[in-house]
Formats: sequence, structure tokens, C-alpha cells
Amino acid sequence: MKNTKELRTWLDDMNLPHPLVIAGPCSAETEEQVLKIAHELKDSDVNYFRAGIWKPRTRPGNFEGVGALGLKWLQKVKEETGMKTCTEVANAAHVKLALEYDVDLLWIGARSTVSPFIMQEIADALQGTDKIVLVKNPVNPDLALWLGGIERLYTAGIKNLGAIHRGFSTYEKSKYRNIPEWQLAIEFQNKFPDLPLICDPSHITGNREMIQEVSQTALDLNFDGLMIETHFDPENAWSDAAQQVTPTTLKQIMEDLKIKKETETAVSYREPLESLRAQINVVDDQLIDLLGKRMKVADQIGQLKKDQNVAVLQSRRWNEILGNMVLEGSNRGLSEEFVLKMFKAIHQESINHQEKIINA
Repeated sequence: MKNTKELRTWLDDMNLPHPLVIAGPCSAETEEQVLKIAHELKDSDVNYFRAGIWKPRTRPGNFEGVGALGLKWLQKVKEETGMKTCTEVANAAHVKLALEYDVDLLWIGARSTVSPFIMQEIADALQGTDKIVLVKNPVNPDLALWLGGIERLYTAGIKNLGAIHRGFSTYEKSKYRNIPEWQLAIEFQNKFPDLPLICDPSHITGNREMIQEVSQTALDLNFDGLMIETHFDPENAWSDAAQQVTPTTLKQIMEDLKIKKETETAVSYREPLESLRAQINVVDDQLIDLLGKRMKVADQIGQLKKDQNVAVLQSRRWNEILGNMVLEGSNRGLSEEFVLKMFKAIHQESINHQEKIINA
């Protein structure tokens, strides 16, 4: 994708006074449910009404969507509210039906993006369409796979493209349903700054209480919009109940979000500065997380030393670490003085952890 500026055309043409907002239920459950939510959202900042029609779950037996019947409900949404509609497509048959029912925006889910075979099938089915197509990141943090899926669509002549960041699966326990890995999204933006990037805080958090926080981080990192799952009765939703918010809550979130509004003379300085600061915040969070993990390992070492009656301080091991870190730091543009101070502080904290265990 050499000239990505053309990919922003659909978003720039909307000339929105705020970030793009896509909202609606995780799943279309009934016609009444879909229309009720749509009418509650029609006078808000929402630009596209979303609803999952096909919902293949991780394990069979759960609610897997109403299927093509839901496309008729999306048609009614457009007729009664004037809102544009969108849904997820996972294969060529989905694409054909969504185009027949004139769905305005299609997105491709994380489980589809992970397979080049599926992405090529969808690209072939969409070839030449003027519909907007957004691609969610793959389940695993693989930037090449994400970009590869988008490139397949671009090669098929689809120019109204964008991406959705919905976080990544991990085996580690986390406060997130899917860890955001903001650094990867930042790298995505650096490679293709003109490709619209939307954040999906619902799937990143899996928790409605965290939607505001993650949405704000995304806007601070210059994301172009948000996709937030919205239901009038989220506690009783048929899928992903914990991560959906009510229309009233969504409106409050949009009101509370701090969206940068600068004069033109200040934008050239302020926007890049705030974006860089947001990137530093992301890296700082990663540093704290890594240090916490390091101290957990130190605790395990402390227990082992206690069991074997071994001294806490192992000078030879410590000198090896220090020498290696000074060398690695130099390769990354860090001064020897800084590396020594930092690792001496980390080492002292490790000793404190181990002594606490040994003396317990």
C-alpha cells in the first residue's frame, strides 16, 4: 500500500466534529431489541449502528447469532432512524448477504484476520466494492498478519479501508480480556499514519467499568474512533454481557472523554506532543508491569534460597548482570551511569523481597 492517503478519504469526507463512533449490541437478539437500542442512540454521537448477526462462539452450544434474519432488522434501523449500519462478516456467504441488504460498513473479526485463506476469500467476495471495510487485529500480536489482511483487501480494489484494534489474547492473567499491547498499535500507526484506526475498548476490557479509561487512552494516542458495544439491558444480553454499556452510559462516556480541541497554530505542536506523551504513558505502564513480574521471580528465588540455606547476595551473579546490562544499555543509547543507577535500585528491591521471605 504505497499511497495510503486515499484510504482516509471516506473518514475525511464525513467531516466529523468528534471521533468516529460505532455502537450497538454485541448481538442482534430480536427485532424489538435492535430497534429499541437504535432509537435510543439516534440522537447521540453515534455514526454507525453495529450489531453482530453471525456470532460463532469459542465453544459450540452458546447463542451463535440470528443469522441473515438480523439483516432485515438492520434495514429497519436505517429506515426508521437514518443511521448507517454495520456488521461482521466471516466468509464469502456473509459478504454476499450483507451487500444484498445494503449494510454500509463491514468489519472482519480477529478470528478471520488470523487466516490468510479466509482473508483472501473475503477479499475476492468484496472485490471492487465501495463499502467501508474495517479489519480487526488478529487474535495474536502479529503486525505482519494484520497488515497482510488489509493488503489483500487493498489489492482487491477496496479503497475505503480501516483497522480496528481490539487487543490480543494472552495466557497470562490480566485485568484486560484482551491485552491492548498499545505499542503494537503505535507501530501500526507509524507504518500507515493515513489508515484510519478505530479502538474497540469493549473487547479489550471485557468490563464495562473500564471502557472510559481505555477509550481515553486510545484518543490520546490519536485513534480515529471507537467501537463500543451498547445494550439497553446489558446484564441480560445474550452474549458478552459484562462488556456492554447502556445508551445512557455511552452518551455520558462520550461527554466525559477529553478530546483535544486546539487552534490551528497550536495543533502542529500540541497534537504530536500529546501523542508522544501518551506513548510514554503506555511504555511506563509496561515497565511497571515488567518490574512487578521480575519481583515475583525474585520472590521465588528467595524461597529457594531459604529452603537451601543460601545467602541472599550472590556477588558473582550480580556482577554478571551488571556487566551485561551496561553493554545492552549502551547498544540502546543509554548511558552507563543511568544503567548502573537503575539496576542497582532494582537489585536492592530484589534483595528486599528475598530477605523478607527468608526472615519470615
